[in-house]
Amino acid sequence: MTVLPVPRAALPALALLLLAGCLPDGGAREAPDDALPAEHALLAEQDLLDGHGASAGEAVRNWNASEPGAARHQVGSEVERSRETAIVRAAERVSPAVVTVNVIRTRQIRVRDPFDDFFGGFFGPPQGRTQAQRVPSLGSGFVVDPSGIILTNDHVVRGAERILVTLPDGRDAPATLVGTDEATDIAVLRADLPGLPVAPLGSTHDLRIGEWVVAFGNPFGNLISNPEPTATVGVISALGRHVVPSREDRGFYLGMIQTDAAINPGNSGGPLVNALGEVVGMNASIFSRGGGSEGIGFAIPIERVLRIAEDLLDHGEVRRAWVGLDVEPEEADEFGRTRGVRVSRVSEGSPAARAGFRVGQRMVAANDRRLVSPLDFEALLLDLRAGDAIDIQVDDRARPDRIVAEEFPSLPAERVTVLRDLEVVTLTPAARDERGVGSEAGALVTGISDELQRILGLRPGDVIVGINRQRVESAEELADVLSRVPARSRVQLIYERNRGFGSTTFVLGR
Repeated sequence: MTVLPVPRAALPALALLLLAGCLPDGGAREAPDDALPAEHALLAEQDLLDGHGASAGEAVRNWNASEPGAARHQVGSEVERSRETAIVRAAERVSPAVVTVNVIRTRQIRVRDPFDDFFGGFFGPPQGRTQAQRVPSLGSGFVVDPSGIILTNDHVVRGAERILVTLPDGRDAPATLVGTDEATDIAVLRADLPGLPVAPLGSTHDLRIGEWVVAFGNPFGNLISNPEPTATVGVISALGRHVVPSREDRGFYLGMIQTDAAINPGNSGGPLVNALGEVVGMNASIFSRGGGSEGIGFAIPIERVLRIAEDLLDHGEVRRAWVGLDVEPEEADEFGRTRGVRVSRVSEGSPAARAGFRVGQRMVAANDRRLVSPLDFEALLLDLRAGDAIDIQVDDRARPDRIVAEEFPSLPAERVTVLRDLEVVTLTPAARDERGVGSEAGALVTGISDELQRILGLRPGDVIVGINRQRVESAEELADVLSRVPARSRVQLIYERNRGFGSTTFVLGR
């Protein structure tokens, strides 16, 4: 196709013809309401010819601002509607109820003496000294009751001497700690600010892998110039995840929601929200090498959060249920994987004993959930109340057997004292290789009395790797943590056996 050059003098006429809507057959069509006026077109065309493109564009922008037409209004309305997505509506619905949780703690800080640096080569390595220092930190939380009830993580407020919550509108209010549960990493606060906006609550029962979720929190805290929460968007990556930390990380979590929505330090305690603007979880932890989000974050299911909060508000403690049944992993294959659990202990007179369970039975499912590892069973027990029933499928029985949970008994466990009849040593590389242990650190059980074995279910060769969600690195650390647990407190031990993880819970006596 040959393109003929258009003389410069003919360009204004050509522009008028085009803007007037002349058709190839010579028939003129009616200009739309928002058509550019001819005089504006001529000015724009002349500016373009003279090399003043910016002036032409400015003329068009001025026209758009001063003389909007029906067509432009329609396009603007469509764009505006497209901007108001479900994510935007969810953020508008929940963000007013998200708060920053500011905490002051006192910690022992090691201070180096300059003389140590100078004389260190003569008198051995520098020792330094410690001094108490008030250290600020922060996390997030969300309001669940207009009277001022706020939920957050236990690790956000643990050891706090002072707690101050900041609302998105900039208001501050001191908060008191109603109660906390270290095993599930949940804490309840109360702030004297009646009439607060409340976060709508949802459910995890209909969550689907791949659906959109929004994580709210304050990852940068006071470094940002306003107190409004940050929203990050992702999807549900997995459900029912068990998080066993590496040596660099801390904290065990069971039955968690996994998401790729960015969760950073400071987001802890904030809500995870579905596309309907309903809270389905509480942000709790991340997997990260550098301290920031790497697309793997975890949230506590909202049902568990609310159950723990209800117990703390009503009773001042968490009333966990008891079935009197401990499980252990099946022998692991050469890759370290287990494919099932078996009964390792049945307490005398317990609900499990009355239901006919015996040591050695292989359990394949509980409440229609497949049991692959002991942590699957422990996650189910975390959400159990006294009076709830568990239907357990044993592989040698045609129908599931039902256990009705009871209040956790304190009398049998009152005889348990700190390491009185439990002998442990720090796990060494040689012991790891000899016993085929997968954990890098922990307290290896080398001896235990028959009575304590009956109560705890532990046995020689087990490696205690965690206590109350805190990772255990050595035998000394286990003894230190146990010595600081208050009397009559419930203690959860996580241990490795057969290259799988189990758990046992007891009440600590003195």
